[in-house]
Amino acid sequence: MGEVTFNTSAYAKIILHAVKYSHCAVNGILLADGSKIKDGSKSPDLDIVNAMPLFHHSHNLSPMAEVALTQIENLAQTENYVIAGYYAACENFNDNTVEKCPGQKIAEKIAEYFPSALFVVVENKKLVKHLTSPAIKIHRYNDGKWKLQDNNKVSFDTPFVLETVSHLLEWEGYKDLVDFDNYLDDMTQDWSNVAIEKVVEKIDAVNRDSGE
Repeated sequence: MGEVTFNTSAYAKIILHAVKYSHCAVNGILLADGSKIKDGSKSPDLDIVNAMPLFHHSHNLSPMAEVALTQIENLAQTENYVIAGYYAACENFNDNTVEKCPGQKIAEKIAEYFPSALFVVVENKKLVKHLTSPAIKIHRYNDGKWKLQDNNKVSFDTPFVLETVSHLLEWEGYKDLVDFDNYLDDMTQDWSNVAIEKVVEKIDAVNRDSGE
């Protein structure tokens, strides 16, 4: 199977979403850089460049989920992104399998349109303030099933990703994470979380300077 690379802000949003609502199941959508996906490849390499946090209340294909997916599709078309996957964290602290995750229908719908879609499961037990491992398990849709991907097929765009996200957790940056549920409560909120992306860029820059 092809390799998967996460940029820091996409990974950060996944972790911050899970931490903010650690008492709930959460889910969201993964966007890949469409310009780097080779046409006709059965299992292309994917650069995950954005994560869009969806829900911490309702996780099924409700009318609100359809509205959210429509907005994401519009963003994807504008930025030349592809809806390439789904992420979720289970409500039960000990659950970290695809079968236990919420929103299976959303993931299946994504796989209908993108046959080599990802399903990222957050490993709740690894969500500590100072991350020492990625805390996610990557699955890929293949032959009608979600199959666990080897860890050596997953990478990040910088060597400082765990350090950067650990800083965000230490500073309680998860409090600023906005998902679609939050947006429905207050439509002035930005559920694309551009503010978090900007903070990530600043932390990354400091980490690069200190690492040189």
